[in-house]
Amino acid sequence: MATQAELLRFAAFQGLPEEQIAWFLSQAKEIQLKAGEVYARQGDPPDAMFVLLEGQFEWRGDFNGETVVFHGNVGDVTGALPFSRMTQLRVTGRAITDGRILNFPSALFPELIQRMPELVKRLVGVMTDRVREATRLEQQRDRLAGLGKLSAGLAHELNNPAAAAKRATAQLRETLYRIKEASVQLGRRELTPTQRAEIEKLELSFTQNDSPPPDALTISDLEDQIDSLLRSHGQTDLWQLSAELAQRGIKPAALASLFDSLDAGTARAALVRIAASVEIASLLNEIEHSTSRISDLVRAIKEYTYMDQSPVQNVDIVKSLETTLTMLNHKLKKGVTVQRDYQPVPFLVDSFGSELNQVWTNLIDNAIDAMSGNGELRIHTYRDNGCVVVEIGDNGPGIPAAIRSHIFEPFFTTKGVGEGTGLGLDTVQRIVRKHKGNIQVNSSPGDTRFTVSLPLAAGKT
Repeated sequence: MATQAELLRFAAFQGLPEEQIAWFLSQAKEIQLKAGEVYARQGDPPDAMFVLLEGQFEWRGDFNGETVVFHGNVGDVTGALPFSRMTQLRVTGRAITDGRILNFPSALFPELIQRMPELVKRLVGVMTDRVREATRLEQQRDRLAGLGKLSAGLAHELNNPAAAAKRATAQLRETLYRIKEASVQLGRRELTPTQRAEIEKLELSFTQNDSPPPDALTISDLEDQIDSLLRSHGQTDLWQLSAELAQRGIKPAALASLFDSLDAGTARAALVRIAASVEIASLLNEIEHSTSRISDLVRAIKEYTYMDQSPVQNVDIVKSLETTLTMLNHKLKKGVTVQRDYQPVPFLVDSFGSELNQVWTNLIDNAIDAMSGNGELRIHTYRDNGCVVVEIGDNGPGIPAAIRSHIFEPFFTTKGVGEGTGLGLDTVQRIVRKHKGNIQVNSSPGDTRFTVSLPLAAGKT
C-alpha cells in the first residue's frame, strides 16, 4: 500500500502537510499492474489522475498517422489534471513492467482544489509543461511536414533541369562525332582561302544567332523550303539536317551561297558541319540554361533557410516573398496566376533567420489550397506609419464566418485527417508577434486577404 512517506519523496507532494497527504491517500485507489496491462485508453473520458508509484510506464498515441510515445517515470502525476479542458484521452497508458499506480478520480477535483491548493498549483505547472511539450512536438511535425512538401517540390524542380542537361550532354557527344567527321571531309578537299572564310562566316553567323525560335508553323515552312533547296542540288537524304536548321530559324536563302561557290560534295560536307555547329550551340545554350536554373534554385534554398547567415538581420521583404514563391513554384505553375503589387522601394525588417519565410510559406500555401491549386494569388506590399504591410490574398471561396474567429487557435484545422496539424496559422501569428507585428484576416467569397504588419528596421522608417 502507498504510504505518506512514499508520496513525500515525489516532487509534486514534497513539503505538503501530512493531513493533506492522508486525505489524498484515503480518496485514491492503488492499482497493481502486470507488464503490458493498460490503465488508461486513448479516446476514453479523462476520469482519473494517476500517480506512478513503482515500475516503468509509457503513454502511446496516434497523431495524424504517426505514433508518439512518452515514457512515464516513478513520481510522475499524469492523466486528467485540475483545470484541464481535455474531453478525452489522447494517448493510451500502459505498464511496461509490473508496477503500482494511484488512481485519483477527477470527480473529486473541486474538493482537491479546496483541500490541497499547493498541490493543485504544482499540477497546473505540470499541465502547462505538458501543453508546451505537446505543442512543441506538433510544431516540429508541422515543420517537418512542410519541409517534406517543399523537398518533394524542389526535387521535382531540380530534376527537370538536371534531366535536360543530362539529355543535352548525351546529344552533344553524338553531335561532336558528326562535326569531327564533317571536318575530316572538308580537310580532304582543296578549298581556297575565300571559300574557307565564307564557310566560317556562315557558321559563325548561324551559331551566334540569339533570336528567339520561330513558332511551329514557321519551322514547318522553313523545313520544307530548306529540304526543297537541298533536293534541287541533289541532296535527297538530308531531311534531318533540314529539321535542325529550321528549328534555329535559318532561312534557305542563307544556304544558297554554299552551292553557288562550292561543288556539291564540298557544299554537303560544309553544310553538315554547319548544321552540327548550330546544334552544338543550341545544346550548350540548353545546358547553360538548365544549370543556371539549378543554381537559381540552390541560391533560393540558401536564401530561404538563411544558411551561413546571422540569426537576426535586415531582411528585404520583397526579396523574401520572391524567394518563397520560388520555393513554391512547383505548386504555383499548376494553375495559379501570381499578381504582384510591390512598392518600388526596399522594405527592410529585422528578422530572426528564416522565420518570416515560414510566415509567407504558410499563408501562400494555404491560399493555393483554398483555390484548389487554380486561381489568382495576390501579393501587395506598402508602407504604413513606420511599418511594412504585406497583403497575401486569393480569389478562393473564402473562410466561413462561423470558423473565422478560430483559425488562429492551436490545433484548429479545416483540412482532412492527416492533411494538417492546425498549427500553420498559430505558428504564423506567434512569429509575427515575435517580430512585434500583427496579422489580420478579411474574407469574403472571391477575396480572402491576410494582412501582416511589421515594423521597419531601425533607421529605415
